[in-house]
Amino acid sequence: MLKVGIVSANWGVVAHLPAWRSIHGVEVVAICTSRRETAEAAAERHGIARAYWNVGDMIAEPDIDIIDCGARPSIRQTMVVDALHAGKHVYNGIPFAADIGHARAIHAAWCASGRIGVTDAFSQWVPALTEAKAMIEQGYLGAPLGGHALFNLSLFNRPHPNFPYNWFADGSAGVSAMRNLGSHMLNVLVNFFGDAVEVVADDRQLLAEWRYPDGSVTRPETNDYANLILRFANGMTLPVQLSWSASVGLGFRLDMFGTDGRILVTDPSFPTTLNARIEAGKVGGRTLEPVEIHADRLRPHGINVDPAVQPQAVHGMAIGMQRMVRAIRGDGQAAPDFAQAWHVEQILEAARRSSLERRPVAIAEIA
Repeated sequence: MLKVGIVSANWGVVAHLPAWRSIHGVEVVAICTSRRETAEAAAERHGIARAYWNVGDMIAEPDIDIIDCGARPSIRQTMVVDALHAGKHVYNGIPFAADIGHARAIHAAWCASGRIGVTDAFSQWVPALTEAKAMIEQGYLGAPLGGHALFNLSLFNRPHPNFPYNWFADGSAGVSAMRNLGSHMLNVLVNFFGDAVEVVADDRQLLAEWRYPDGSVTRPETNDYANLILRFANGMTLPVQLSWSASVGLGFRLDMFGTDGRILVTDPSFPTTLNARIEAGKVGGRTLEPVEIHADRLRPHGINVDPAVQPQAVHGMAIGMQRMVRAIRGDGQAAPDFAQAWHVEQILEAARRSSLERRPVAIAEIA
């Protein structure tokens, strides 16, 4: 039995907890928040044996095997590094880190640890996207050439004062549309096409104010709109647009074509098991046709989670978590692992520099 300790009583108990509990041979035994009263309340409410309000105390427990670190990016580095130094496996939130310095420290600790590290890029495991990945590997596209990627949401155009992510306005939190939505999209793209080699980017703020129904106003310190042109080592070139302040946001759209065919994956919001759709067509045709998603992608062996589970993120998380558990037991490779997460952070830093310096930036510049 592998034992898990979760940091966070918000998204940690809403999504991570049911995902872990769907995997055979795993038990969530501990939860940690910043205050005793919230930690004890969460433990009692959700049937978790132990409550902690100092993450160091939870990390020090010898019988806890996995630390699930869902804290804000700006405070996660020390937790993740300490857990790795203590010999724990780590399931790390997304974005992987607050900035390239934090990411470098986490990556170095992971490389030295010999432990399994997985990042919470659960979009990679959405069945429509795993189906598309299989088609690419089987040569459906032929040689990859181009396309476009778009991830546009309307989170702050008409914000609600109780929206749990209003802290995205905080410039010190290590977040932005490029870092958050971009991390999900880039993990998918790297999983599909391998390493990126160069990026040209423009990262900026569109909405200077978030106006709430009660008349109050927040002036965000973070960027909400980014455009990247990515070139991959395999020759694929993709423009990528990211925004969390897009009027009537179109959601997720990944359009890919190659010498032999085209694949389109869409979702009207965040990519999910129930709503993501895949269409494809071969060269010579004039239309894209729906692609059926294999049943084993919807109900993977060994995971007791319904594809209709709410929140939908639980389904993809459970698949990634199961891969992590199997890797810990010596069966296969975890994904998306910290090596992939580090490469995504290199792309994000190269994009940041490109936007500031108004030039193409080679990913190799980010060491």
